[in-house]
Amino acid sequence: MDRHNNFDLLRLIAALSVIFSHAFLLSENSQAHDPLMILTGGQSVLGLAGVFVFFTISGYLVTQSFANTPSPWVFLAKRALRIFPGLIACLLVCAFVVGPLVTTLPLAEYLTRREPYLFVLHNSVLDVVYNGLPGVLFGPGGAGAVVNGPLWSLPCEVMMYLMLFALGVCRLLTLPVALVLLAVGIVSLWFDLGSLLGGALWLLSFFAAGICLYRLRGSQVISGRGALVALAGLALSIPLRSFFIGFALFGSYLVIYLALNRRLPKVPAARFGDLSYGLYIYGWPIEQSVVYFSNATAPWWAVFGISVAVAVPVAFLSWHLVERRCRWRARSGAAARLAPASAAAND
Repeated sequence: MDRHNNFDLLRLIAALSVIFSHAFLLSENSQAHDPLMILTGGQSVLGLAGVFVFFTISGYLVTQSFANTPSPWVFLAKRALRIFPGLIACLLVCAFVVGPLVTTLPLAEYLTRREPYLFVLHNSVLDVVYNGLPGVLFGPGGAGAVVNGPLWSLPCEVMMYLMLFALGVCRLLTLPVALVLLAVGIVSLWFDLGSLLGGALWLLSFFAAGICLYRLRGSQVISGRGALVALAGLALSIPLRSFFIGFALFGSYLVIYLALNRRLPKVPAARFGDLSYGLYIYGWPIEQSVVYFSNATAPWWAVFGISVAVAVPVAFLSWHLVERRCRWRARSGAAARLAPASAAAND
């Protein structure tokens, strides 16, 4: 993979945007003051746009991973090692570090209850509906009892991997098929079918857009002029009340354009490791803890600032102690050490 890209930077920005957006929800029990909510007239929050960015980049890079992996079974192993080790470590921290600090139950009673262990077990197999712990209430409002809200997107991500695997094995991972998937995703957004397949249909268009743009790499389709058209289309989608569809069609294009544009300086966002996944899965429980220990009085900017200051070293530890150690090791050790994090995301 060409090392001159900014996939790492964009994923880092997407992860931080999710934490930023959740700061409003968890501190104010509302996202009315989220900047993108204001800009789009209530159509979307910044954190959701961050998820769209993740899925677009994932569609592009995971398609590349399948193309560059000799065995489809090795591809599946890579994907599982990318998701599950870091997730399981995070679930253990939530259940047996955060939970005991927050629960109203005596520690001995908390540890003898079934719920913390079921929380880890259910979420380890992506049953993310099981998202509470006994006696744990971080703050007021509907989100106050939710231990790790962002986990909702992980089953959707895994479904995308399995879909791509099936298409690849059947030799259907082509541009025409990807365009059909994009159309299905757009229809799902238009008719608001987000509840189907756990939200996977709702996110399909962004992942499919990434596949399409990978198939169009090296062509003249991804260009500066195209980026200007995409920017205009995304802006126009706001007054048309179609921001989600606009982001799938135009925002995804802008994401890949910004990632691949060689005229832009390459920012070494993964110099200290690929922190985006760790930030994404640890951001919410850290923010919830800030809300709890401030007695739900901390303003959004304090929740965000303190949470990022804590989440960055936690994500650093997650990458270096868990995620990086669990990557697929088919390559030589020297090559693995030299590979950029944007390419490592495919492993």
